[in-house]
Amino acid sequence: MTRVEPTFADLMIDAMAEGVFTLDAAGLITLWNTAMERITGYRAEEVIGRSCRVLNFTRCLRKECPEGMADCGIFEYGKVDAKECALRHRDGHDVPVVKNARVVRDPSGRLLGVVETVTDLTRLKSVERQVEAARRRLGERHRFANLIGKSAAMQTVFDAVQQAAASDATVLVSGESGTGKELVAGAIHHHGRRAERPFVTVNCSALSESLLESELFGHVEGAFTGAIRSRVGRFEEADGGTLFLDEIGDISPFIQVKLLRVLQEREIERVGDSRRRKVDIRVIAATHGDLARQVEAGSFRQDLYYRIKVFPIRLPPLRERREDIPLLIRHFLDKFNRQTGKAVESVALEAMRALMAWRWRGNVRELENAIEHGFVLCRGPRIELADLPVEIRAEPRVPDDVVTDGQLCARRTALDRQRLIDLLAACGWNKAEVGRRTGYSRTAIWKFMKRWGIPLEPPPQAGGPPP
Repeated sequence: MTRVEPTFADLMIDAMAEGVFTLDAAGLITLWNTAMERITGYRAEEVIGRSCRVLNFTRCLRKECPEGMADCGIFEYGKVDAKECALRHRDGHDVPVVKNARVVRDPSGRLLGVVETVTDLTRLKSVERQVEAARRRLGERHRFANLIGKSAAMQTVFDAVQQAAASDATVLVSGESGTGKELVAGAIHHHGRRAERPFVTVNCSALSESLLESELFGHVEGAFTGAIRSRVGRFEEADGGTLFLDEIGDISPFIQVKLLRVLQEREIERVGDSRRRKVDIRVIAATHGDLARQVEAGSFRQDLYYRIKVFPIRLPPLRERREDIPLLIRHFLDKFNRQTGKAVESVALEAMRALMAWRWRGNVRELENAIEHGFVLCRGPRIELADLPVEIRAEPRVPDDVVTDGQLCARRTALDRQRLIDLLAACGWNKAEVGRRTGYSRTAIWKFMKRWGIPLEPPPQAGGPPP
């Protein structure tokens, strides 16, 4: 048999990184380069003379590969342009690829066959998965359990929660209404050694003294009018776990005395009973007020105050961490999209300015309610200013250089030298704050300053460089 030497074209095709194979007019494979062997696991001698159906492409010009070449759409359309699909490897797994195909005819129009190229996307898909995993990890860095924030203040809270979770110390969580005090208590419990045991919540401000006593400590049958049967209190319900006492600053002096005894002795007495019962609990208390001032005023026992503030955690109000607002909005958009089945993608720039300018006396809870209000009214892919609560719409707008989130309002403030100088002066030469207001990173602000010859520190006396 005469040996046929490969042509230059054969060598060139075989050297290509992309997989290349050809079909004759009958749809049978006539050429199979080395890259195709690597991508598919099939050697050339295994596929030459067979139909390309051996590859089981998940998508060609139709949803599935036809039975015969006569039904293949390639001859009708003449080509397949960069279609992402998958082929079946020899060992049975799917390989993500991009395929191209072209019909080849001679000058007279007679069909010669088809040339197809295949680009292996395995590495690209792997990188995409790594990027997605990194994105998720980055998101996790900005949240702890259901707490969300990237600000320095919230990172301090996250650290404190982790430290508290590693111990059994009594914790006092302070912060304004709506800042997430119960979320902090839940995070401490669920990341501690008691996570598998009960987490019981009592709102101390919602009950009268007598009802709160029964709620906390339980009662025996006949202890008072209406006590037709014995009842276990919340301390006993939480045995082995955590009892969260919300708004502890509102309890009466009588309940304060009984609570102090429980914290000291870890024993409770049900109302109307003289029997003491041991309880193994961790207590987390919360208040929206200033307990230290209540102690000074004589409305809260000093000895109880020091018992419950073994490990204090302060939650900052939302107005002290405005850089977290876009992150929280993103979280609430995702939440309400899941709940309502809508597909609201973002918040319009004017709406974002209004949300950033609002004083948020109701804190995160008020922000959540505002976004839910927007969901009720919005009819498009984004929440507009008109969709927000009327009181937020009426607030004076913040300037154009308001901080925005790239996912929610992809707009940055145009800067020139003088505008940057004015912003630096307004922000006390704090580059990070200027970056937050303009949508740039701190490094970008620093580079602008270097480019335009602006001093990195404020000049003395003048408070800013000469224009």
